[in-house]
Amino acid sequence: MKFVVIYGSVRSERKGIRGARFLQRKLEERGHEATIVDPLEHPLPLLDRMYKEYSDGEAPPEMETLADLFRAADGFVIVSAEYNHSVPPALSNLMFHFQREYLWKPAAIACYSAGPFGGVRAAVHLRAVLGELGMVTVPSMFPISRIGASFDEAGHATDDAYDRRVGKFLDELEWYAGALAARRETGVPYD
Repeated sequence: MKFVVIYGSVRSERKGIRGARFLQRKLEERGHEATIVDPLEHPLPLLDRMYKEYSDGEAPPEMETLADLFRAADGFVIVSAEYNHSVPPALSNLMFHFQREYLWKPAAIACYSAGPFGGVRAAVHLRAVLGELGMVTVPSMFPISRIGASFDEAGHATDDAYDRRVGKFLDELEWYAGALAARRETGVPYD
């Protein structure tokens, strides 16, 4: 299957990219194709027009690239920091440019913070947002506490507990991706 790991921070000393790399690698170890979408590598303007509001061939090239990637995805892993009990503005801006590309696909939420709560307050907020964008969120979340100490730069866990915990999280994502792909083949209520 093809998964997109959407990462949402643009801070200069960001640590969450380590968690995104960890999840990408874990998906690849299961035989999947996994691509990280990082707003620093895919800069979009502040949202003025959604991708769907452009005529065919008129969207900015970066939007076309991401739309193609998102359309081809079987599911998404959203990796979010917690900023003031919510998601980072770069993540919202990146995601809100699209909608049809997400419809009837699963999303798994990984969240993190520098403190002990692992970004769960942002994850609760994010679950509602993803539903509005047309995604089905898997039941499990993957909170990461003390992100700066939990993974090295390459995204290897410094605590084996993360390697154990990620299994259930990715099992659910794979199950939902397979189930929803089968249903999309027979038709969807709307697109």
